[in-house]
Amino acid sequence: MEKMLLLGDEALAQGAIDAGLSGMYGYPGTPSTEIMEYVQRSKTAADRNIHRKWSANEKTAAESALGMSYAGKRSMCSMKHVGLNVASDCFMNSAITGANGGIIVAVADDPSMHSSQNEQDSRNYGKFALMPTLEPSNQQECYDMAFHAFGMSEKYQIPVLMRLTTRLSHSRSGVLPKQPLEQNELKLPEDKRQFVLLPAIARKRYRILLANQEKFEQESESSPFNSYHEGSDKTTGIIACGIAYNYLMENYIGTQCPYPVLKISQYPLPRNHIEKITSECDTVLVLEEGSPMVEEMLKGYLGSCLKVRGRLDGSLPRDGELNPNLVLQAVTGKDVDVLSVPQVVATRPPKFCNGCGHIDAYNALIEVMKEYGDGHVLSDIGCYTLAALPPFQAINSCVDMGASITMAKGAADAGLFPSIAVIGDSTFTHSGMTGLLDAVIENTNMVVMILDNSTTGMTGGQDSHAVDRLVSICEGLGVDKDHITRVVPLKKNHDEMVKLIRQEINYKGLSVIIPTRECMQTLKRKTKANK
Repeated sequence: MEKMLLLGDEALAQGAIDAGLSGMYGYPGTPSTEIMEYVQRSKTAADRNIHRKWSANEKTAAESALGMSYAGKRSMCSMKHVGLNVASDCFMNSAITGANGGIIVAVADDPSMHSSQNEQDSRNYGKFALMPTLEPSNQQECYDMAFHAFGMSEKYQIPVLMRLTTRLSHSRSGVLPKQPLEQNELKLPEDKRQFVLLPAIARKRYRILLANQEKFEQESESSPFNSYHEGSDKTTGIIACGIAYNYLMENYIGTQCPYPVLKISQYPLPRNHIEKITSECDTVLVLEEGSPMVEEMLKGYLGSCLKVRGRLDGSLPRDGELNPNLVLQAVTGKDVDVLSVPQVVATRPPKFCNGCGHIDAYNALIEVMKEYGDGHVLSDIGCYTLAALPPFQAINSCVDMGASITMAKGAADAGLFPSIAVIGDSTFTHSGMTGLLDAVIENTNMVVMILDNSTTGMTGGQDSHAVDRLVSICEGLGVDKDHITRVVPLKKNHDEMVKLIRQEINYKGLSVIIPTRECMQTLKRKTKANK
């Protein structure tokens, strides 16, 4: 295959297309913009029907990409470094939900602030989230890493962060492409509750993430993008990260660098390589774009000869709260009963309040969903998330505020039918409106149910900005008036709700159903106050 002359951004985009990309999401921001623009211009992407529309913001982009991953297909979202701040809610939680189809979060940093308000280093987000991170050193690696990242993402069911910088994003080089891969088939997760981050599930998912850290480190040790180059002069060893390796090599064109060099383009740090270069050399020079992340970590490795104990060596648990008994065991080394609560105290799972309108809304939805099977309802954060628990078990996601609509959109883009979003009235006005706007622009074939209890119920019944505004907001965003329907969720209206939900599922486009009945708790308080 012939070489292509590509920007770093374009090389990553082409690599993702050739690696079986099904959906590209993003928000423009220098130096990342060209990633999406390349996919949008690509004839191959058009022929393959790859989704490639701009999102309302970086948060909705990340959530839609996660929704397509949920549906089993390979997706990528792109943004500049400060955009990752906007997407960080989804980004951090997606490390715990994990992935189904491969997903890449592509972030372009801007050292020297050529067009940005700060110099933040996105590798710190990867370290913070305990997520594998790739940092290409040249355009060929930008291309090749797309294949590698999707493969790793699906192998370990984890999103992968790809960090570029300005000079790499906006410089060109020859790139040799690979044989393209076919797109994934639609496939829902084996664990239908994997993406529901209720605490009981999230704790289990977090332990899986922690258990995989050693495997991620082993992947870095054997990665083709991390390499150790021997040198005869051991007075100095050089650790060069990402494009900094290119900067180093440009000083030794036609000759060999006399010092041992450890090239790092995949994180977490390859500990064996680090130990090798630090044991062989008198001094280590760290070359890295952005913050001194690796340098600080090295000082943590090497700054003291004292044995360090704590959560990392198992003296204390890596997850969960501490308590006096755990501390006593760590201090004395003696076995202590470390239960934080007496066994006599029984747990009580949360449930809907008696008479809650959400119960009637879900009963109608559950009846309709029997015709399609499990795995079609993407939900959100609020009282209605309790539908993940028995006896309902009606929802398949709870990731971050507003993610229901955008994940349902991404799943619909991937071909999932029907795709249903369930969101509360308060959450909708918090961060659901932008996702609905994305769906309006494309008239996405999906149903959005806004469960309106006229309050912020889960947090104690605070006033909701959505009261008496939901229909006008939806109309203002562009939803077809004929497909915005209010209904009162009561047992006597069950058949009416079932008929309405079924009708809107069969409509080829975007529908909004608003089951509206005031929260029982706020109604009780109002009634008492009036008396």
